[in-house]
Amino acid sequence: MVTYAGKLVLAPMVRAGELPTRLLALKHGADLVWSPEIVDKKLIQCQKETNTKLNTIDFVIPSSNDKKPSTVVFRTYPKLEKNKLIFQMGTSDPTLAVEAAKIVINEVDGIDINAGCPKHFSIHSGMGAALLKTPEKLCSILSELVEKVGKPYNKPISVKIRILEDEQSTIELVEKICQTGIANLTVHCRTTPMRNREAPIRDYLQTINKICKKNNVSLIMNGAISNRTHFENLRQELGFGNELGGMIAENAESNPSVFNETPLPWFLTCKEYLSIAEQFDNHVGNTKYMLTRIVPGKSKFFQLFTRCKTSKEINYVKEQIDDKGELINDPTDYLEECRKEEKN
Repeated sequence: MVTYAGKLVLAPMVRAGELPTRLLALKHGADLVWSPEIVDKKLIQCQKETNTKLNTIDFVIPSSNDKKPSTVVFRTYPKLEKNKLIFQMGTSDPTLAVEAAKIVINEVDGIDINAGCPKHFSIHSGMGAALLKTPEKLCSILSELVEKVGKPYNKPISVKIRILEDEQSTIELVEKICQTGIANLTVHCRTTPMRNREAPIRDYLQTINKICKKNNVSLIMNGAISNRTHFENLRQELGFGNELGGMIAENAESNPSVFNETPLPWFLTCKEYLSIAEQFDNHVGNTKYMLTRIVPGKSKFFQLFTRCKTSKEINYVKEQIDDKGELINDPTDYLEECRKEEKN
């Protein structure tokens, strides 16, 4: 069974946490990677398929139209993700959570419940951070998953939360959660209304850690961790030993190599990411989204990539990046020719 204690991990990030990002993070030293949040009702619609072309396991929603391909909801590459992949689920119902978890549990190494995301796509229908307002429901979901999925399949169940308005209410919530039998608690050290530009509140972590230890639950902190060196320094400053884990979100989105002691410059990260994206037939829309995160906005390549509409065009632009991140040949004429061909 996978363990979380002391690990530095990739956060669950919608759109950003697809397979190429996870593989790049693992290549550069991430100990574990989280999938993007996938809602239970969507997962229940999926069928598992073995993709012999890519050597992946795909969870797809079959198309009702024979002329259209199935929709890939989740893709994993067991060769590199085995024993390192945690699947994050959005749910507000214990029964649905168990049903959905059983669909994917054999292909992942743990199930994590999202009880921290403040965005609409998570909190509608009582999911995400909305679960912090209904602790009884949250604990019921976790307990059911532990008993009906975690124990039978020998896989850990975990949850990611935010801190509440004050320490006392946060501690009371943690006490309840840790008694459900979960293996790990991840705490985003901001309240639900706080935004990422605001400094995280880590004052409660020592008390939270004592509760976790008492219940044999590992603890991972999340919020404004820059890279591996920052994580190790921060853990020492807070007075923790090696048992405290760390989760990187925004900084890993812009550069998945931050798990390495020496992260890559953006242009090398970009090239490595695109190579992986091409290898695994990543959706061009998702690839472009990640490029807007990895490539600096002031770089000439930012605008060039945004003009691309196909993987072929993206790779052509990539080949114009030299070993210092500068332009070799201007691909503007090539892109304009592609648009003309498109119209014809």
